[in-house]
Amino acid sequence: MPTEKIDTLIIGGGQAGLAMSAQLGARGQSHLVLERHRIAERWRSERWDSLVANGPAWHDRFPILTFDDLDPDAFAPKERIAAYFEAVAEKIAAPIRCGVEVTSLEPSGDGFVAETSQGRIEARNVVVATGPFQKPLIPTLVPESAGVVQMHSNAYRNPGQLPEGAVLVVGAGSSGSQIADELMRAGKKVFLSVGPHDRPPRAYRGKDFCWWLGVLGQWDQKVKAPGTEHVTIAVSGARGGHTVDFHELAARGMTLLGRVGQYQDGVLAVGDDLGRNVRAGNENYLATLALADAYAAEKGLDLPLEEEAKVIGPEPDCVSNPIRALDLAAEGVTSIIWATGFGLDYGWLKVPAFDEQGRPAHDRGISTVPGLYFLGLPWLSRRASPFIWGVWHDADYLAEHIAAQDVSTRGQKIA
Repeated sequence: MPTEKIDTLIIGGGQAGLAMSAQLGARGQSHLVLERHRIAERWRSERWDSLVANGPAWHDRFPILTFDDLDPDAFAPKERIAAYFEAVAEKIAAPIRCGVEVTSLEPSGDGFVAETSQGRIEARNVVVATGPFQKPLIPTLVPESAGVVQMHSNAYRNPGQLPEGAVLVVGAGSSGSQIADELMRAGKKVFLSVGPHDRPPRAYRGKDFCWWLGVLGQWDQKVKAPGTEHVTIAVSGARGGHTVDFHELAARGMTLLGRVGQYQDGVLAVGDDLGRNVRAGNENYLATLALADAYAAEKGLDLPLEEEAKVIGPEPDCVSNPIRALDLAAEGVTSIIWATGFGLDYGWLKVPAFDEQGRPAHDRGISTVPGLYFLGLPWLSRRASPFIWGVWHDADYLAEHIAAQDVSTRGQKIA
């Protein structure tokens, strides 16, 4: 099979890959997108059945295409989001090949060579757009011999998938808090391990939190605040969108726990951090309201006051008197869902483009290796980078850089 040669190879056909394709196409840059499964595959097959976007339809989209069939303030179901990206690919006439896996990428001459499931490709530039959800992370705490069903949140689909009995959900970001709520509404006894988190209001004074983070400049934060590396965001678009409130979940019967630790003889140790985590989340919530109020006053915005939103209910007993050990059998726990996030998996990328921690070394997505780019990663250039609308702007920046390099290279060849 002859080697195919192209200018720019984009690896990944999700939101990042399609954003990159759109931006390169708008600049007349020749490129090819490879996707090992289907367009937006993770939205299709690696999420639970009832998942909807965590941002409203007016926000979670590309500038070139709206959700014409949805109310702008609605939250798109996962199937609709996959269909949206298919529509984007059609609109931009993306040169995409699905069902093609890149098994390795190595430097070669002035560019790179990619070995794929359908042959070899040589490219002058490569954009790695495989996203942040690559390798599910499951702590090796509870052995298989414990006799409980264990799965990562990317394998959870619905309550009927689990055996009878109580469920422990570990991780209380957007995924963990939504899954725990769904299970409790289905009649399950639920324990939820709550780590450090931000807890923005779903909406405040008539505006969604996505709008508030925009006008407050928080989407444009360049780096994480010190000590927030493992802080998740607890927010939900489920059931029309609502503020995640751990006090309310506890009042409805959910048992909150601190971080789970060592397992021995059927018992999980539980840390003493629950109260700190819940209170810090409440402080983050109230701080966001205060910033919103100050902004509204400064700009003279005629937005309805919402004083009741500032009322934090009494501390639940499970927070004031936390459980420090969870006996799985005694509590009837038969399932554990690990909503513990994802790691990066670049085992196929044979290029010296990583720092000492094994993370991509880059400046706003421009790798330390000439011609290699990363797109779709958290904090690539700012807080918004891994989100649908945020990746569009990062792709714009990288496409401009690639186009400029192309002009420079052609100029050198002419000279």
